[in-house]
Amino acid sequence: MKKLLSLYVMAALYLLAGFNHFRNPEFYTRIIPPYMGNAAMINSIAGIAEISLAILLLFAVSRKWASYAVILMLLAFIPAHIYMLQKGFCIGENCSPSWILWIRLLVLQPLLIWWAWSVRNVK
Repeated sequence: MKKLLSLYVMAALYLLAGFNHFRNPEFYTRIIPPYMGNAAMINSIAGIAEISLAILLLFAVSRKWASYAVILMLLAFIPAHIYMLQKGFCIGENCSPSWILWIRLLVLQPLLIWWAWSVRNVK
């Protein structure tokens, strides 16, 4: 039961995050490294991916592959985390200290990957 709840929470968070890419695109486009190209398009693709994967996580037939895809997506987001560390990350006049960005990259990101791995076989 705990694993099923964990799965539903994960799906809900990715669904909300995916919709947030369209509700608040500026938040995401400014952390996409310029060398990646069209930030607006990348943001839209990321939002669609998060929404799609959230839905696919809900069905047993697609859950394992959706979990693997979430892991790949999280790995694809690493350049944005590194870019945030290089450039600093501010919302208005409030800037995140670099130690928070390091925790996000070195602790939170692996935990999210582990979480996706842990729900891949939930029945």
